[in-house]
Amino acid sequence: MIPVKRLTAMLLALTLPLLVMAEEEAKEGEAPKVAYIDLVPSLVGNYGPGPRLKYYKADISLRVTGPEAEEKVTRHEPLIRNQLVMLFSQQTDETLNSSDSKEKLRQEALKQVQQVLHGEEGAPLVDDLLFNNLIIQP
Repeated sequence: MIPVKRLTAMLLALTLPLLVMAEEEAKEGEAPKVAYIDLVPSLVGNYGPGPRLKYYKADISLRVTGPEAEEKVTRHEPLIRNQLVMLFSQQTDETLNSSDSKEKLRQEALKQVQQVLHGEEGAPLVDDLLFNNLIIQP
């Protein structure tokens, strides 16, 4: 017959690896952490041709998944801001007036940000781009 202390020790030794494996599986099953990176300060500039200056102000957030992506996107923020300023400066009144055209601009901005990051890091890293506020003065 096995002594109680020894039996208890054997049961603990057998169940401990199962508990560790269950904890690791729970961590793997967790959804990745989503983060939003606000481009601060707001993007402000001129847009469109013509004799009269037209201004825009855009508050933009980038959605990323995971702390590693957040760190990489933050590191390349100056390049991302430059790309977005260049995109906005090429716009016209027609591309900024309707909600459909603003959605197309948002999608184009996301595409360009992803292209910049793909060139720098080898992956797009940004899942979505959001206009928190977009003000134009035609």
